[in-house]
Amino acid sequence: MMDNTKLAELLFPGVVKTPEQVISEYPERALPQGAVVSRMAPSPTGFVHLGNLVQGITSERMTHQTGGVLFLRIEDTDSKREVKGAVDVLTESLKYYGIEFDEGAMPGGDVGAYGPYTQSKRRDIYAVFAKKMVREGHAYPCFCSEEDLADMKRRQEEAGEDSIGYFGKWAACRDMSYEEIEKRILRGDKWVLRYRSTGDLSKKIKFTDMVKGEVELTENIMDFVLLKSDGIPTYHFAHAVDDSLMHTTHVVRGDEWLPSLPFHIQLFRDLGFRLPKYLHIGPLMKMDGESKRKLSKRKDPELALTYYQKEGFPAESVYEYILTILNSNFEEWRAANRELPASEFKFSCKKMNPAGSLFDYMKLRDVSKNVIALMPAEKVYALLLEWAEVYDGEFASALKGNREKATAFLSIGRGGKKPRKDIAVWSEVKDYMGYMFDAPTEFESIAELAGTEMAAEVVKKYADGYVQEDDSSAWFERVKQVAADFGFCTDMKAYRADPAAYPGSTADVSTFIRVAVTGKKNTPELNTIMSLLGKEEVLKRLYAYADKLKQ
Repeated sequence: MMDNTKLAELLFPGVVKTPEQVISEYPERALPQGAVVSRMAPSPTGFVHLGNLVQGITSERMTHQTGGVLFLRIEDTDSKREVKGAVDVLTESLKYYGIEFDEGAMPGGDVGAYGPYTQSKRRDIYAVFAKKMVREGHAYPCFCSEEDLADMKRRQEEAGEDSIGYFGKWAACRDMSYEEIEKRILRGDKWVLRYRSTGDLSKKIKFTDMVKGEVELTENIMDFVLLKSDGIPTYHFAHAVDDSLMHTTHVVRGDEWLPSLPFHIQLFRDLGFRLPKYLHIGPLMKMDGESKRKLSKRKDPELALTYYQKEGFPAESVYEYILTILNSNFEEWRAANRELPASEFKFSCKKMNPAGSLFDYMKLRDVSKNVIALMPAEKVYALLLEWAEVYDGEFASALKGNREKATAFLSIGRGGKKPRKDIAVWSEVKDYMGYMFDAPTEFESIAELAGTEMAAEVVKKYADGYVQEDDSSAWFERVKQVAADFGFCTDMKAYRADPAAYPGSTADVSTFIRVAVTGKKNTPELNTIMSLLGKEEVLKRLYAYADKLKQ
């Protein structure tokens, strides 16, 4: 019979603190009843992706709308994958999208009373609970080398085992005597600490996941590693210890962790900790032909958060789009609450899709158009300039040199019940309003509307009588008069009844003028644009275009 207390002292001779002493250093927070405490616990790999944002928004909404706490814990137990500066990149990326932490491993140092918030700095804490697991018979040292494990796997496959791994009769070190363990320890053999599973494949665990609902999983039989040979814990052991000490009430993570849940339930039980509530989120998917597939780091640039900043999606747009795919009732709420910030929406994990969400780029653009349409022109200008200063210096200079003109242009059609929805991303605005700074050099074709010679004469005639001071009504009457002078129909009802009877309509004449001034067939209100450009510039463009059509 193994003396587990003696074994615990052999393996952890320098550990003198008790679990009770450690637990006393982490008292519960004074929070309102029902407050959620959740965390983000990324590995510092440097790649911040859309899934991080989905998890972050879910955790942030659940915590902050209940008066709870969101903290950042860095899981850097895999040093091979660690990228220098990755923590700063992560916190800044999430902050950009409105996710700020109340506690955690901040760039300037830990904030909060439940640290250290970086796992590599918590080795002494894990050792205390590892020693407890050994003392109570839930863990043992394993001296198997990589070669031993590879050979074990080969023999399992040859034997046709349904389960492949370190368990039962295949667990070579599970029943090693104290004397053999002591001998190997004293001669300096490397060892890892393994969990001693008591699971049974014939038994099931029933569990209520806050996203998936009722799930049934087979018990874990594997003797998984708890501590690696350098004393660093695996994710499994570290998260159980940390989430308990930091009083995490809700764990939000990807559903790729669902198969590990039976093991985690065992760990919490044997450590004597209360199991937190789990939300296993399905993957982000996209349509690939007729089928769906998971977003891929290798195939899909839109998985990286940096993609959205470079494209010029406002942070608010991405945030609101994520809410639309997480909670199906968000769009209905937004339609009824146009002026309220998204943070006023009552988020519910019960409305999340258990199978995961379908990423729809065009829907994101539509959401972004709606968000930008409701912004005041001054905010649009500020965000546009902020983007341009990073990604398009030439455009930034034009914006800074023409602040009043740019802001006035961006004001056109803004406000009211039906604001214009022309802008989805900042990267397209240069093409959208570039004619405000420089005369167009490329013009959309009007060939389908009328002959170019007639169009040239129409534009010249309008230019000859152009009046800068015309308001919208007077401007339109002047366009109608020019149209009538050339035989174009000024009554749209009559024109639709017999279009062949006319060379075109008043709408065609206004299109000639619009293309002459802006190069485009579709723009905000043309009379306002012309007023902003000034009479001299407008006439120069009109006559130049008329000449171009005659060539």
